[in-house]
Amino acid sequence: MKVTEFSENTKIDHVSPPWEKFLGKDDFISYMPSYIGGTMIDEFDEYSYPTNDTGNITYYLFNPTKHCNNIDSSEKLPLIVFIHGATNSFDGRKCISHSGGEMFATEKYQSEIGKGAFILVPLANEKKDENGMLCDSWNDKYLPHLKAIIEETMQKYAVSKVIITGGSSGGAMTWKAVLAYPELFNGCIPVSSGFMPDVSQLKMLEKYGIKIIYACGKHDEFNCYDEKYLDSYRYIAEMQNGICYIPEWTRNGDYGVASLFFGIEMGQHCMITQIQANLMFNDGKPYCEHLPHGITGWIKDI
Repeated sequence: MKVTEFSENTKIDHVSPPWEKFLGKDDFISYMPSYIGGTMIDEFDEYSYPTNDTGNITYYLFNPTKHCNNIDSSEKLPLIVFIHGATNSFDGRKCISHSGGEMFATEKYQSEIGKGAFILVPLANEKKDENGMLCDSWNDKYLPHLKAIIEETMQKYAVSKVIITGGSSGGAMTWKAVLAYPELFNGCIPVSSGFMPDVSQLKMLEKYGIKIIYACGKHDEFNCYDEKYLDSYRYIAEMQNGICYIPEWTRNGDYGVASLFFGIEMGQHCMITQIQANLMFNDGKPYCEHLPHGITGWIKDI
């Protein structure tokens, strides 16, 4: 894929999206999420995990015990891992927001989860070739290193449970991580992933008791929603620990249909934006009836 340069020249508002003709008469297009990104990214500490085959992996960690005097450092708290999408790592620390993880470090989200949660955001060592094409990003070589970073964090801090989530190629890596190391995770939220496990793989995850939310809009511009995966969608929806959230439209907090143009329209693909909004509309109504208290409430209940 061609790497879009996120300059002011490519940030064109109000470009007619390809799905506009399918909107209902009462629908409207919404161009902005309901939260302001960039407000919490400096609260994350930066680390580097040394490895040769992928290059040293930069990762960011929000440590709630540093920001709340009411938390005893020995008290176990959830660890939430956010895996970014393709090309996002080129923005460095801003990738904390791109990954969907930033708002989960806010006081509001932390309190809704319980006493707080550790937020971990690893970065792939993405590269562009001489033609500006993405030639290196997340791949299977990263899996053992992601596991090692998570385990290292668990050894250093008191962790009660581990949830992993990510959008787009980060959604695919989320699936691959839980399939490779199901014993490591308590929950996963793959979002807008072009890869879907088959039913036999989902049954394996079910045996491990992993709670799953799969989220993807039906009008995803990159065709991540695909009818060939219907058996997998249905199985997740029927699992005791599964939620399959596949709305007709991906919407922002104002109920408008989400549009986002960065050289290509991807508002319906970027459902990770709605995950970062906790799947709650601005008026407090949940996006999904199975998640009455949003993602934070789901994490708290695991």
